[in-house]
Amino acid sequence: QVQLVESGGGLVQPGGSLRLSCAASRIVFSMYSMGWYRQVPGKQRELVATITSGTSTNYADSVKGRFTISRDNAKKMVYLQMNSLKPEDTAVYYCNAEFRSPPFTNYWGQGTQVTVSS
Repeated sequence: QVQLVESGGGLVQPGGSLRLSCAASRIVFSMYSMGWYRQVPGKQRELVATITSGTSTNYADSVKGRFTISRDNAKKMVYLQMNSLKPEDTAVYYCNAEFRSPPFTNYWGQGTQVTVSS
């Protein structure tokens, strides 16, 4: 069974930094596009950042220049470095693994809470 396990969430003051990590198991990690999404209560889950198997990246406009996604295929890890955090970044952050060819499998982690508050 595929597992994605996030860690690194927590409480941070505005302007601070956090680094989220996602450990994947039981997938051919290097073949998957990986992503971070976030969700607040009452709203749809939204894309934060993605990184393809070829390491092309994509970011939501709201986090460009502040967040950086990266991956380590040898360790089956994906990271999200979050700098200059704002209260509006408060959300549950989810790790995603997407296989962009048939059978288009898609996996989610359980989420990690990030709270930006003074």
